[in-house]
Amino acid sequence: MIDSHCHLYFDTYDGRREEAVRDAVDAGVHTIVNIGIDLESSKKCIELAERFDGLYATVGYHPHDAARAPKDYIDRLRDLAAHPKVVAIGEIGLDFYRDLSPRPVQHQVFEQQLELASELSKPIVIHTRESFEPTLEVVRRYADSLAGGVFHCFPGDANDADRVIALGFVISVGGVITYKKASMARTAAETPLEKIIIETDAPFLTPVPYRGKTNYPAYVRYTCEKLAELHGVSVSEAERVTDRTCRKLYGLVETFGD
Repeated sequence: MIDSHCHLYFDTYDGRREEAVRDAVDAGVHTIVNIGIDLESSKKCIELAERFDGLYATVGYHPHDAARAPKDYIDRLRDLAAHPKVVAIGEIGLDFYRDLSPRPVQHQVFEQQLELASELSKPIVIHTRESFEPTLEVVRRYADSLAGGVFHCFPGDANDADRVIALGFVISVGGVITYKKASMARTAAETPLEKIIIETDAPFLTPVPYRGKTNYPAYVRYTCEKLAELHGVSVSEAERVTDRTCRKLYGLVETFGD
């Protein structure tokens, strides 16, 4: 099982990072992808990937932090992305819910990182909140030159998912699908299983039965179980299909088999 999106470098895990990784392995999670949100966190993701065999990293600037990106951030991200365990550029995108960076700056930083991903033939990890249409429009302009990507913690309905898939992307779902009356669960049920990957977004969005507590990569199994229920398949089948999609997305096919 793969946790395709988490943030184990957060201070939340200080003093219990090794335990978190060990618990994940014990729960059947063989691969964890830590997602960078700025230069410092991207470096930490790489450090964790060097420390643990089953951990991988992404590098990028989150829209919240776009206004803090230094002038040379693209060159520095390019250098970081050369590490063999960096599998994608992200978390990048637009966030018009919190608006922690001015929208023009978010757009500029997003597009600059899309250009970097195109240059490096790396997939992208997209964050979009209250900004799906403008995010999709930007991605559409770059889609032909991109090596695919994922809309993480997918915010749209099944029709929106179809539009994303048509551009060569997949969607990711997390613990939210275990919540009662969650629209993400309906979307997950109506989207082809082979176009979905699973995540925790730990330490956020903890699934039932631990909702309200700190999230951990080990808890991705609850998302897998719920996804299996929504699609009427076994948990092992949901795991097999989502793992295969995630391995292909992040270029891990040779590592873990097809």
